[in-house]
Amino acid sequence: MPVTDDDGLRELLSMDPVAVVGCSTTPGKAAHDIPRYLQDHGYTVIPVNPYADEVLGRPAADTLADVDEDVELVDVFRPSDEVGGIVDDVVARREERGDVRGVWLQRGITDDDALARAEDAGVVTTQDRCMKVEHRRLRG
Repeated sequence: MPVTDDDGLRELLSMDPVAVVGCSTTPGKAAHDIPRYLQDHGYTVIPVNPYADEVLGRPAADTLADVDEDVELVDVFRPSDEVGGIVDDVVARREERGDVRGVWLQRGITDDDALARAEDAGVVTTQDRCMKVEHRRLRG
């Protein structure tokens, strides 16, 4: 079951670096402003966006598999119908590299079946929650 309690959310919030799948180049969009907030609060944000060369001053990877550095948390800003493929990438990466410990699906994004597969692989998950809102609430 995806995490809903504060202790589980704190565990997810402690994970860093964060690969942001769907990180946007457009200020004013949640997929840009929330990663910027995370970056401003000390997180290492790794943008994943196949349509951008750079986001938030960092080179953007085309896919999660293209991220060379270690990743602890994958923060997802893609439609719910894309979550299954992203989780497949997370599970494959965890099996190959052992570095992804968590998946966070932003507000409005859900996929119970995909998150169950991630949890079976040992990944902590949450869905339909804003990482910025929860960070402000729990870590101030």
